[in-house]
Amino acid sequence: MDNKVVQTLARTFALLGYEAVRFNFRGVGASVGEWDEGRGEVEDALAVIGARRQPGRALVLAGFSFGAYVASQAAQRLDADDKPRRLVLVGPAVRNFAMAAVADDTLVIHGEADDVVPLAAVLDWARPQSLPIVVIPGVGHFFHGHLTQLKNLLLRNWQA
Repeated sequence: MDNKVVQTLARTFALLGYEAVRFNFRGVGASVGEWDEGRGEVEDALAVIGARRQPGRALVLAGFSFGAYVASQAAQRLDADDKPRRLVLVGPAVRNFAMAAVADDTLVIHGEADDVVPLAAVLDWARPQSLPIVVIPGVGHFFHGHLTQLKNLLLRNWQA
C-alpha cells in the first residue's frame, strides 16, 4: 500500500473525484494473516469492496503488479450489479498468476523495460482478448522517474 506506483494511482483517482482506498494484503506490513497465493488476497479485496461500496457511486478497481492480478480476479467475481465501471492494471503480474480475462475498456499500462514482468508476457495475455496495452518506452516495473507520466496517462485517459 506504500508503494509509489500504488500511491500514484490512489492520488490520481482522488484528483478525479473518487474515494481511493489502499490496503495491505494479508501478512504485509502490520496486517494479519499469511500469504495465500492470491486466493485469500482476492477474498480480502472483495471484503474491502463490500465494506466501502456506496450505492450510486461508480466503482473503479486499480492494481499494480500482484494487485493487478487481485483486481482482475475480484472484478470477475463481483455480481453483475456490482461490476466495476472500469479496471486499471499497471504492470500486471501475468507471468506469475493466472490473470482473469478483463473487459475490453480495461486500461493496461506497462513499462517496455519491465524486468519483473516482461512486456512479451503481458502481450501474450492481452492478445487473445484483443486488449490494447499502453507501453511506456524504457520504463521498468516500478516506473522510477516516470510516476508523473503514469499519473498524466491516467488523467488523459479518464478525460477522454
